[in-house]
Amino acid sequence: MTGRRLGGRYELAEPLGKGGMGEVWAARDTALGDRRVAVKLLHAGRLASLSGTSDPEELRRRFLRECRVTARVDHPGLVTVHDAGREGEELYLVMQLVEGSGLADHLAEHEPYPWPWAAAVLAQIGSVLTAVHDAGIIHRDLKPGNIMVRPDGRVTVLDLGIAAVRGGGEETRLTRTGALLGTPLYMAPEQSLGDSPVGTAADLYALGAIGYELLTGELPFSASDPAGLLYRKRYEEPVPVRSLRPEVPEPLAALVHGLLAREAADRPADASRICSALAPLLPRPDLTEPDDARPLDPTRPYRRPMAPWPARRATAPDLGAVLEEVRGLLAERRYPEVADLLSRALPAAAARYGDASPVVRSLRKQYAATLLDTGQYARALPEIQRLIQEFSAERGLYDPVVHQLRADEQLCLSSLRPA
Repeated sequence: MTGRRLGGRYELAEPLGKGGMGEVWAARDTALGDRRVAVKLLHAGRLASLSGTSDPEELRRRFLRECRVTARVDHPGLVTVHDAGREGEELYLVMQLVEGSGLADHLAEHEPYPWPWAAAVLAQIGSVLTAVHDAGIIHRDLKPGNIMVRPDGRVTVLDLGIAAVRGGGEETRLTRTGALLGTPLYMAPEQSLGDSPVGTAADLYALGAIGYELLTGELPFSASDPAGLLYRKRYEEPVPVRSLRPEVPEPLAALVHGLLAREAADRPADASRICSALAPLLPRPDLTEPDDARPLDPTRPYRRPMAPWPARRATAPDLGAVLEEVRGLLAERRYPEVADLLSRALPAAAARYGDASPVVRSLRKQYAATLLDTGQYARALPEIQRLIQEFSAERGLYDPVVHQLRADEQLCLSSLRPA
């Protein structure tokens, strides 16, 4: 799909991620000097099943109406919506392309996560939710995968893809009541039931789950199936934050547990209360202090507001161009050059898009196969074993891809075994 053009101007470059309702691509806006943007493609069939209508024109009207409403939310912590439209059977949304680290990756790279960072992240998201809720919008799918920490420490909420818009003359819902949408691990108990519209308190619960995970490295509840997860949320209490992280200030732990209250009415009244509660825990501005330029520090916007960005890290290569070059080299059977190109491109690509990005994993799989084809078994083995672990966790032990990777692993082991 690389090189495909939408609306006569948005040229798709490389995939960034995929979800239940669509996929996101990095793209170029050719009408504005090749400005880099993010394009979300929505699957019309999936949306039709969730919206309660099979009329494509009605679906398109609902989609565009909701895009207009969400686009009018003006907040620096919310991704900017540039355009929306339809191309054949697909709906697309054009947004600002945000650089930085996904919050899930940020947590994984900094465990234990400093509690001042967690407070700063929660305060910034709380500010976003205040603006979103004031506009009559309920997010409904707040999770680390929808949140980015930018190089200067600013936190950006990326996606309002399954938001519900309430109140006013433009009341609309892209998905029907009763359609269970969202991510169960971060979903409020009342949202998990899926039998009535949820309110803003559901977003506050999700924020509490994020805060709990940042502070403890664990989710407040987990279970082997959705029914067990819902039962625990409705009838159990999470392990106290301070029993897992005693150094976390009591007000911060209390706020997180308050956000995770089983009943919506027992959570804070609105998102602005979160910012007020966190204010005493946030650093005060001091532009005279030296800037330690720690990358992706969420406290930096509070310590050094309006300060210039820290020195930027090396950017990842254009993955669209890398993929094109790889295809050309493979066609000419220039395998050593493919391996060299991928070894140079992968670290920067993973730093920018994350190891879980589909395109990064595809590059790593091609890299391992190329090493195998050129007889570099010692270099191929750890790459193959890492892929086995990831694909097994994602698809199960009996998936064909896992089966092939196991065979590749055995080939490496037998080739490296002393004669």
